[in-house]
Amino acid sequence: MRLVHHPVLCNYYVTYRCNARCSFCDIWEKPSPYIQLADVEQNLRDLKRLGVSVVDFTGGEPLLHRQIHEFVGLAHDMGFITTLTTNCLLYPKYAERLRGKVDMLHFSLDASEKEVHDKGRGVACYDFVLESIRVARELGERPDILFTVFRENLHDLEAVYRDIARPNGLVLIINPAFEYNAVATGEQLTPEELDYLSAFGKRKGVYLNEAFIQLRKDGGNHVAAPVCKAGSTTLVISPSNELVLPCYHLGEQKFPIGGQLYDLYHTPEVRRQIALEGRLPQCEGCTINCYMQPSFAVEVNKYFWQALPSTLRYNLNKGTWKRMLAR
Repeated sequence: MRLVHHPVLCNYYVTYRCNARCSFCDIWEKPSPYIQLADVEQNLRDLKRLGVSVVDFTGGEPLLHRQIHEFVGLAHDMGFITTLTTNCLLYPKYAERLRGKVDMLHFSLDASEKEVHDKGRGVACYDFVLESIRVARELGERPDILFTVFRENLHDLEAVYRDIARPNGLVLIINPAFEYNAVATGEQLTPEELDYLSAFGKRKGVYLNEAFIQLRKDGGNHVAAPVCKAGSTTLVISPSNELVLPCYHLGEQKFPIGGQLYDLYHTPEVRRQIALEGRLPQCEGCTINCYMQPSFAVEVNKYFWQALPSTLRYNLNKGTWKRMLAR
């Protein structure tokens, strides 16, 4: 049973450029422009008309854009739930300007030891994460630690939780590495390792979408009966001001927006692409978290019920449910 028939999330890529060289990501290899404020203003108005609730300003590294605080502030003032994930290299510089504008602020940290984390990220950013935590707390911000889990760093989860997240009163978000188009961002977790994550996710101050675990045990999305609703739940906007369908990772079609996002979304060409969500050959086995999260929220099925408890707990913790109700 479908509960919501409009998009709920926008993944807004402010640039594909990045100041890190993560071993599990290739986005930093792409040439990229930076989004323009005038386009953001118009697109946010159209996103509001389309029913979008959450705008994730992403990249690349979103803090590379010198106007990022303006974009996030504008979206926040318009009533959107705002999210932003950073490697923290630039957060201390932008912290004051971002203050109070990001509802879900995520600091990426994948290891408890400096050398290990910096090697995976390709740059020395571990110390910047710790400094960013200090700065954010001084400003009264409540960032989360986003831990992307691979087989090789699973053992580090305990130390990051014990030594960094808990002492600083931060939520630890467990982000299992994902697969798409037969490409894995890391070695697949075994059923036993997935069970370990599931148990870990029940700890105080830990957020894990349990449906992510179930989806991996089920072999990911299946084109014959797709759970993925990426096209209808999530709008992807590129730094070139294009609507990207069915999702960023496949990017089958790119439609220039030209100030007409609302009308573009309802054109026959876009609607045809949306109808293919989760059904393309490349969609078989996909487990991309950022598209599955909203997919689980709009249709009542087993994933909906498994995702619900942890999602409610997290939103209650962050206070974002109040802003959602205000809409």
